[in-house]
Amino acid sequence: MTEKTETNKTAHQPPSSGPAGRASASAPPLLRVTGLDKSVDMGRHTVDILRDINLELRRGEMLTMVGASGAGKSTLLHILGTLDRPTRGAVQYDGRDIFGLSEHELARFRNRRIGFVFQFHHLLPEFTALENTCLPGLIQKRPAGPCADEARGILADVGLAHRLHHKPGELSGGEQQRVAVARALLHNPDLVLADEPTGNVDSRTGDTLFHLLRTFNERRGTAFIIVTHNEHLARQTGRLVHMADGRLVDGG
Repeated sequence: MTEKTETNKTAHQPPSSGPAGRASASAPPLLRVTGLDKSVDMGRHTVDILRDINLELRRGEMLTMVGASGAGKSTLLHILGTLDRPTRGAVQYDGRDIFGLSEHELARFRNRRIGFVFQFHHLLPEFTALENTCLPGLIQKRPAGPCADEARGILADVGLAHRLHHKPGELSGGEQQRVAVARALLHNPDLVLADEPTGNVDSRTGDTLFHLLRTFNERRGTAFIIVTHNEHLARQTGRLVHMADGRLVDGG
């Protein structure tokens, strides 16, 4: 077992003064992470992936996270999205310890409150752009008609009104990622977690996608945590943190 080192400071800054920081600094945080560790047992030794992570995020904030490959960014995002569990520590949404829920309750919470955008879009190849966007709503057992109407509106917002019935193989990489963004936003989540959303497209398309996320943050008040290697893009948001060796470090 590796020995824990000195506790890092809480990676928290006040919300930005623009639309993305509309939440009051006195309001309780949407997300609070305290003392979070993630370790993996390798048999003869234990590997510490995340070490004493402390983080707060308020409604409407847009936070970007940068760091070298292997620093633990994706692991942290998976835990915040309830796709994985921490070894120690707490993750609270609106003051509620989320990992105290049953697996069924956790899946329901994840489907209704959190949106995901990954580097690789994970679209279903046999479904159209419209059908892929509708998936979160259909999982929630929402009526198909209203769900499709909402999906059409979001796809129009991301510039794909003319590509509704095209399948992923008929779309460019940037268009596929736009569908993934629309899918993440369909159920109007409180928080969207984006793991290298611009990492698999060219720089121009990446700039466009990043601007799109900022636009939704400003218009809808959706909170975002975005992991990226592109520090130039990251500095365009109200808040930037660095991750190194499994720890968060204040920055920006």
